[in-house]
Amino acid sequence: MTMQGSITEPPVLIGNDAYVSQSYADAEATKLWPKVWQVACREEEIPEVGDYVTYDIVDDSIIVVRAAPDRIAAYFNVCRHRGRQLTEGCGNAKRLVCPFHAWSWDLDGNNVGVVRKDAWGDGLKADALRLRDVRVDTWGGWVFVCMDPDAPPLRDYLEPAASMLDPFELEQMRYRWRQWLHFPCNWKVAIEAFNEGYHVAGTHPQLTKYSPKPTWSDGRGIHGVFGSQAREGTGGATAGAAGAADMRQGLADSLNQLWDEVNGTTTETMVRVANLLVEELPEGTPPAEVQMHLMRRTVEEDARRGVAWPRIDPAHFAAAGNVWQIFPNTVIIHGPTFALCYRARPDGHDPDRCIFEVYTLERFPEGTEPRPANLHKPDMDEASWRKVLCQDFSNMGAVQRGLRSRGCDGLRPSPVEERAIINFHRVLADYLGTGAPQVIE
Repeated sequence: MTMQGSITEPPVLIGNDAYVSQSYADAEATKLWPKVWQVACREEEIPEVGDYVTYDIVDDSIIVVRAAPDRIAAYFNVCRHRGRQLTEGCGNAKRLVCPFHAWSWDLDGNNVGVVRKDAWGDGLKADALRLRDVRVDTWGGWVFVCMDPDAPPLRDYLEPAASMLDPFELEQMRYRWRQWLHFPCNWKVAIEAFNEGYHVAGTHPQLTKYSPKPTWSDGRGIHGVFGSQAREGTGGATAGAAGAADMRQGLADSLNQLWDEVNGTTTETMVRVANLLVEELPEGTPPAEVQMHLMRRTVEEDARRGVAWPRIDPAHFAAAGNVWQIFPNTVIIHGPTFALCYRARPDGHDPDRCIFEVYTLERFPEGTEPRPANLHKPDMDEASWRKVLCQDFSNMGAVQRGLRSRGCDGLRPSPVEERAIINFHRVLADYLGTGAPQVIE
């Protein structure tokens, strides 16, 4: 872990071609996206046999389907007759039927229907008609797909992120809300905006009410992580109170602000408990005791409504940081009963546009889990996205335009607080065969 003020590697320059070059985007289409494991959906989106989700990435489209109660399958979304895509969006089907000529397949990918098949004589072999399989596996409640038969197994690919996040039991969480929009920027500009905490003072000054909150950042294998260096409390949703003269009021202010301005990274129960701290604890209670009281009371209140907290060793909780980037395009801001997540992907081959998705996960009492639709919210206003996300969104197009300027000769990420981004570009360079970030002499 890198702490504030310690530089363990030299500063680097990242070329802006990674964000604006058409040839770079084309290389990603052939050397990155077909080779990596990537999130296609959550398991809760396909609970019943026949439920499917269509996942599109550049030129490829993949059908993820619940083929049996205990089995998820994935296939290239291509009819073996004339190439038409079989599905779009999501739904439920007993068979996958091509809308063009009505050829059909069962949920195991076997062709079960060709209109007037005798016209081909013996020319249609079962193996040739089967839908082409895509590798599929699950972790943390997510369904991942990979088009490369030679890529490592999902669990190996996810390490060490998987082991660090397993204790948070993300698979027990369910969607609370889901939204998406198009950004006028490269997908990496979008995902990197949420893979470091260095931007908070500039982009979210209201979140630094009590003190600036420097962060540590690191690469872990192909993934990245960062966390708060706040010495008081446990970080995460409560790090905003670090430095408050009265931790009781600081936690109430910070958590109410997150609930109002993010609608994530905390829960309604935790906010309600925080609002009682001034009544339940005497003035002058040490900050660490206030933090522990908040957590203990939130656990009690959640238990009353049927929500169990995972048991996480405090040392592991601290080592896990606050935010993980799962290479290449998913960010998870994790907590004991909640997570705020982002996914960015190219919008076709255009290096200046991407599709960006935001969603929150939460643990709910059994039987009360919501089933929110994935809402398209194209307007970047607070009525759609709340204040903090709108502040983040305001950077996207401006960064992309700046990267295309003659005045931009590259990016200079912090060797301390943006090390995860440096690691991200080194991993990209390995996949694409391009030059790694250049050391600044």
